[in-house]
Amino acid sequence: MSTTTASEYTPALQTKLPAVGTTIFTVMSTLASEKDAVNLGQGFPDFDCDPKLVGAVTDAMTRGLNQYPPMTGVPVLREAVAAKLQNLHGRSYDAGSEITITAGATQAIITAILAVVHPGDEVIVLEPCYDSYIPNIELAGGIAVRVPLVPGSFRPDFDKIAAAINGKTRAILINSPHNPSATVWSREDMLRLQEILAPTEVLLISDEVYEHMVFDAAQGRVHESAARFPGLAARAFIVSSFGKTYHVTGWKVGYVAAPAALTAEFRKVHQFNVFTVNTPVQHGLAAYMADASPYLDLPVFYQRKRDLFRAGLAKTRFKLLPSEGSYFQCVDISEVSDLGEADFCKWLTTEIGVAAIPLSAFYGNGFDQRVVRFCFSKKDETLNLALERLAKL
Repeated sequence: MSTTTASEYTPALQTKLPAVGTTIFTVMSTLASEKDAVNLGQGFPDFDCDPKLVGAVTDAMTRGLNQYPPMTGVPVLREAVAAKLQNLHGRSYDAGSEITITAGATQAIITAILAVVHPGDEVIVLEPCYDSYIPNIELAGGIAVRVPLVPGSFRPDFDKIAAAINGKTRAILINSPHNPSATVWSREDMLRLQEILAPTEVLLISDEVYEHMVFDAAQGRVHESAARFPGLAARAFIVSSFGKTYHVTGWKVGYVAAPAALTAEFRKVHQFNVFTVNTPVQHGLAAYMADASPYLDLPVFYQRKRDLFRAGLAKTRFKLLPSEGSYFQCVDISEVSDLGEADFCKWLTTEIGVAAIPLSAFYGNGFDQRVVRFCFSKKDETLNLALERLAKL
């Protein structure tokens, strides 16, 4: 009996994301590692979380809480999230039917989009924006409608937003505090959005992962969650991140709050793209949330780092843009270099030893306005080392 050996052959694929390549974050982090640069590019802390949180997760593991949890999330954590939203924003969400624990905010956003966007639907995205938004929409068969924030101030242009809405518009995605610009939407902004959406069937996906990093409370600035506005909350998927709040970005745990009818559709997709989320981490987070001070104190914690970093940058030729929230600081490079943003970031990493991210990476058309983004969620010694190097500019 003769046998034949099949030749190796890999069938060709037609990519679903032809415009997607290696992200700028990977490129800059790789370059930072090669050049032993201080990495202020990617948005994650270089310091540890509270040992009490690790202890709470460890305790859950040792108690045997290591098997599948409910698809929607463990009840005690969903109840803690609902209580937080009620206490902070005055909105009552039912923990059973309106809160879902997710594998991070990025999974939450794509799940919301897949749940509601059909082929040909339009989704309004405000640029510059987090890099997952557009691919998420495209994977759902939707059409991303890019509306720019006002260059320089990065405020929403509500006339352009209103003009972009039509019968095909399925949703709008907003993000406050904003990555990458560090701006924060005001109460007036949220009321204007509520007014625009009121006569429409447009859904809202509100990315609020930096909700506990809003600065200058003495000036009256607060996080205006979509949950605070009945006309928005009734049509909104509100997304947040335990990873951002508790300095554990690698744990990839977040949540979504939405009305029961929207949550039901969200969970149909959630159960098949991730099903459920790390059990002991959920129990650990629930126990840790019994004390609200870690997230209530977060604005002061990060504002001190922001002020330290801004004071150092003020001694350079960078022009500082406002940093109202998040853990990012944007600067205008016009008086430092004639290079475009991307080339400047590569030069800065290679020659000065500090990595940053060009804002052009957050625009579909690569719009270059001579602005780059630093991340200050770092140890003081890391920030001081970066400032020492940047002082050479």
